[in-house]
Amino acid sequence: MSKGGFVKDAMILFAITLVAGACLGGAYEITKGPIEAAELAAKEDAFRTVLADADTFRLDDYSAALEKANTDVAGMNFGNVQVDECATGVDASGGAMGYVVTATSKDGYGGNITVSIGITAEGEVKGIEFLTIGETAGLGMNATQPEWKGQFAGKTVESFTVTKSGASADNEIDAISGATITSNAVTGAVNAALYFTNSCVSQ
Repeated sequence: MSKGGFVKDAMILFAITLVAGACLGGAYEITKGPIEAAELAAKEDAFRTVLADADTFRLDDYSAALEKANTDVAGMNFGNVQVDECATGVDASGGAMGYVVTATSKDGYGGNITVSIGITAEGEVKGIEFLTIGETAGLGMNATQPEWKGQFAGKTVESFTVTKSGASADNEIDAISGATITSNAVTGAVNAALYFTNSCVSQ
């Protein structure tokens, strides 16, 4: 093949690569918006589930509080957790009535577990909802069942602890049978959220 043939083939390959890249980029831009919208809708649904009394939610700047909380919880017995973000729940008059804190535990059996936790300004947990969980079906995934995650609701405590002998106090959470790792991971995320609101926000 002549030198000119090589150049021609190279130019054709370059053009194909360029067109393919443009198509992929265009497809990404087209799908990016709907994907982000779906994620925001799922998050909004979770917010309204865990803090149903809020009229709306406001995304305030909690960056300094988040940094402090994550520095502190790294030295606590909550496992490998971090507080990701916080939304302020606002009542009809515009006053803050609570918070929805999103926290992630990296200690899940099947990977990261991300939870949104609704907490009133007085420190009462109103509920939890999972944004990300991929635990074992029939075991760790039982964390998503209302009976289990409902154990956190209506409690005003500094932190929760997992028990295998039957919860007998407000701060005790019954472990999921055969899934203590998942139970501890979720509880650690909830505890990190409680620490954030009690120590870094509600001063």
